[in-house]
Amino acid sequence: MIKEVLEVMTALAAEGRTMVCVTHEMGFAREAADRILFMDAGRIVEDAAPAAFFSAPASERARAFLDQLIAH
Repeated sequence: MIKEVLEVMTALAAEGRTMVCVTHEMGFAREAADRILFMDAGRIVEDAAPAAFFSAPASERARAFLDQLIAH
């Protein structure tokens, strides 16, 4: 079911539709997002383009989160 939902959302993004999406699916976020907002304890700690967020996150919390994903 998750795969199907992500496929529909990816298609909508490709059509230029605007969406606000909360996800832990980083592959989807990297592919579909124009902008990544990363939150920690209810506060936005990073606001970046996907390429910048995934290659060089500015916040320590985002770096730790991405490092943990890579480790698994």
